[in-house]
Amino acid sequence: MNGLLFSSDKVFSVSELNNLLRELLEQTFPKLIIEGELSNCKVSNGHLYFTLKDQGAQISAIMFAGNARYLSFRPVDGLKVQCTGKLSVYPARGNYQIIVTKMEVAGEGAILKMLEERKRKLSMEGLFEQSRKRTLPLVPKTVGIVTSPTGAALRDILQITKRRNKTVSVIVFPALVQGAEAASSIERQIKIANDFDLCDVLIVGRGGGSLEDLLPFSEENVVRAIAASRIPVVSAVGHEIDWALSDFAADKRAPTPSAAAEIVVPEQTAILDGLTAYKKEFFTTISQKVEKIKLTIRSFNPENLELNFRHIEQPLLIRFDNAKENLVQNMEQRLKDLRQKLANSITILESASPQSILDRGYSMVRDAQTKQIIRSADQVCAGSTIEILPSSGIITATVKNTKSAQ
Repeated sequence: MNGLLFSSDKVFSVSELNNLLRELLEQTFPKLIIEGELSNCKVSNGHLYFTLKDQGAQISAIMFAGNARYLSFRPVDGLKVQCTGKLSVYPARGNYQIIVTKMEVAGEGAILKMLEERKRKLSMEGLFEQSRKRTLPLVPKTVGIVTSPTGAALRDILQITKRRNKTVSVIVFPALVQGAEAASSIERQIKIANDFDLCDVLIVGRGGGSLEDLLPFSEENVVRAIAASRIPVVSAVGHEIDWALSDFAADKRAPTPSAAAEIVVPEQTAILDGLTAYKKEFFTTISQKVEKIKLTIRSFNPENLELNFRHIEQPLLIRFDNAKENLVQNMEQRLKDLRQKLANSITILESASPQSILDRGYSMVRDAQTKQIIRSADQVCAGSTIEILPSSGIITATVKNTKSAQ
């Protein structure tokens, strides 16, 4: 059947015709992109069966489990999507259908690109820095909720809060969560909560929806209001696979509004059990310390208090006496050494004095008139009068002649 040409008188079986149509469609439309509204969505064994339709027509479609598991959203009836796949025929029924390999919300690509650009811009400003995030209060007295007053998300949060801790008060800040006015409504309620300091922690969020439905929580004014909030904020937008830029600016991100209530509100029974355990541990510790003190005090009774004191005092007195005796001995020895050193010094000085030298038979000679000591024969001449000073007395003499040293 080259080029799908065949004789007009050829007789086909039903299977042959359906297989031929399948081959024709698969070769003619190996890949196509089709846009339409989801209808009759059903999941069986992981495979997604649905109908794509518009105002004038519809087509059956299937997305096998291997591709369906990677969907980033939950397909629901009425959602407008863009599907990539190929046309085929299911021979057993003779129905033609599109086998989808990729599916995204219609217009989602442009939205995602816009969100990525906005995320990059706000991140560069530091609004998503981890260092900015604060710890949530351990036991908040009042929880604020910025969400739709009629949505299922609010009912879930209230129900879980009441179940976990009835003592926690809740303030609802009603806001639009979808549509053109939603972002300004959410921003306004966040600012009201902060301006009047109305709660200890804020939950900002809504239930699930399409990417377009969640856009208000990614608007710049909402993200900036969350980042500027003095009250710690928990972002709880959609289901686990959903995300918004508010998740990055908030102090904590919760996968769902219900999870946000569980994160923010501690269980009252757990708190009471913890306090009971701490109380028991505290009293046990105090009792042990009191018993230890009693045992210590018991040994200090009047009968043996003096004896205990003597046991402490006596070794100290012995050490004191020994130290005093050693000090006296050291001082006496030091004085003895100093006296001996002084005597030696006197002896040396006396032996080196001029008088001692004269006593050994030496004499000094000086000029009778100038009284200058004569150290050389050149200092006098024949006929000069000199004085000789022995150990005792003075001898006057006249120089007869002089002789210089050779």
